[in-house]
Amino acid sequence: MKRQKVQLKDIMSQHSDMEYHQFYAYVMELINNKELEPMKTAKSNGRTPALPISFWRYEEETDYTDVYEDLKYKYHPLINTSYYRKHPECYKADKHNLQLLSNYLKDHSDLLKIKETMNERSFEIFHREKYFQREGGLEFCKRVAIDVDKLAFYETSEPLSYYSYSKQAPQNILIIENKDTFFDIRRYMNTGCNHILGKEFGTVIYGAGKGIWKTFADYMNGAETYFMGDNKLFYFGDLDYEGILIYERLVESTSAVIYIFKEAYESMLDKAMQIGLSNLPNMKEKQNANIGTLFLDAFKDMCKDQICKILKMGKYIPQEILNEHDW
Repeated sequence: MKRQKVQLKDIMSQHSDMEYHQFYAYVMELINNKELEPMKTAKSNGRTPALPISFWRYEEETDYTDVYEDLKYKYHPLINTSYYRKHPECYKADKHNLQLLSNYLKDHSDLLKIKETMNERSFEIFHREKYFQREGGLEFCKRVAIDVDKLAFYETSEPLSYYSYSKQAPQNILIIENKDTFFDIRRYMNTGCNHILGKEFGTVIYGAGKGIWKTFADYMNGAETYFMGDNKLFYFGDLDYEGILIYERLVESTSAVIYIFKEAYESMLDKAMQIGLSNLPNMKEKQNANIGTLFLDAFKDMCKDQICKILKMGKYIPQEILNEHDW
C-alpha cells in the first residue's frame, strides 16, 4: 500500500462547488472508507464541524509483473528497455510503438540500407508520417536508445527557390534574404537586365531568412548541373543583427565561399543617410546581438562605422529600401 500526503485545501479546491456541510460529509466518507487518514499531527481547520488540515491518502500499488515479463523477451535486442524497468508506469503509453518498432527491426531492417525522408520512415515504421516530426517520436527513440542514424532518415527543407537568367558556368549567384527583393530582382532580370549595381549575376536565390540554413543544402546538392560549376556566391540581406547573423552562420555551416554583396549594402547606407538615420525603423526587440567580425570586416572603415552606429541606435535598414530604380 502506497501513501501520499494530501492537504485539505487541495481537496476543497477540487470540490469548490460543494457547500461546506456537503464537503464535510464527503471527506468523512473518505475517512470512513479508509481512503484518507488524518495525520496525527494535523491541526483543525477551525470550522464547525471541524476537519483536519492534512491527511494520508492510501493507494494500492500497481503490480507490474506482466510489464517486466514483456520487457525481458518481447522486443528486438536493439531496443533498450531499461527506461521502462525504472518507470513501469510509462510502459502502457509506449507499448504499441515499442511493438511497431520491434516488428520493423525484426522483419524489415533491410529497408534501412537506403535512406528515406523523416516522414517516409516515420510512416513505414509507425504508420504515422508525422510521428517523428510532431508526435514525440524522436524522444521515444531516445528512451529506447535507438540512435536516429540507425533509422537512416534525413530531414527535408522547403525547396530552394531561384531564378536563372543564364545557365552558363561559372557565374555569379546572388542569395537574397527577403521575398520582396527576390521578386523585384527577378522581375528586373526578366526584362533582360542581369547587371545589379554594376555586377553581373546569372542566378538569384531566395534565401527566406534563416531558412537558407536548410535550403542551402539543396544548392550544394546541385538543383541543376550548372549549379555545381566554379561559381561565385554573394549574399545580400537586411542590415540588422539578424541579417548579419544569417550570413555569418551560413558561412560557418558550409564549405562554400560566400561573399558579401558590398555594393548593395553601400547603396542601402547611402539611401539611409539621405532620409536620416533617425527616420529608419526600429529593430525588432530581443534580436541576438552576438555577431562576429566576419561581416563588418568586409567593409571599409567609414561604412563599418555607419553600420555600427545604426545598430547601436537600435535601428535597421531593410532590403526593401532598394528597388528596381536602384539596380
